[in-house]
Amino acid sequence: MFTAEQIKAAHSKVKSGADFPAYIQEIKSLGVTHYEAYVTDGHIDYHGANNYTAKVPAKYDPLTIAGSSQSAQFKDELVAHQQGKTDFLTFIKACATFGVEKWAICMDKMTCTYYGKMGDEILVEEIPH
Repeated sequence: MFTAEQIKAAHSKVKSGADFPAYIQEIKSLGVTHYEAYVTDGHIDYHGANNYTAKVPAKYDPLTIAGSSQSAQFKDELVAHQQGKTDFLTFIKACATFGVEKWAICMDKMTCTYYGKMGDEILVEEIPH
């Protein structure tokens, strides 16, 4: 099964949102079935078969997530990030500002779902492969 170190090595290759699809393919090949990334502090829970979980600890000081979601503004920031116009920390700060608490990646469906603080779905995107 995969380790947090393998995940970190794969993630180190991601320089912008444009690199995300290749990252997803790499960690999928390691056995990751799905994961949740938390905007508050950057910790991520990666899941595999047989209830296996590898946890990557917090990456930065805690951010405050806005109480209400602003999906149109978030979508604009997401598109800019996917086009490589912003770095990861800029994107994370935008997520917090516009009420995104976490995102969840599903390898089977190849989707990325962004959630607000109340568990509301802000956006579901297909991941290119």
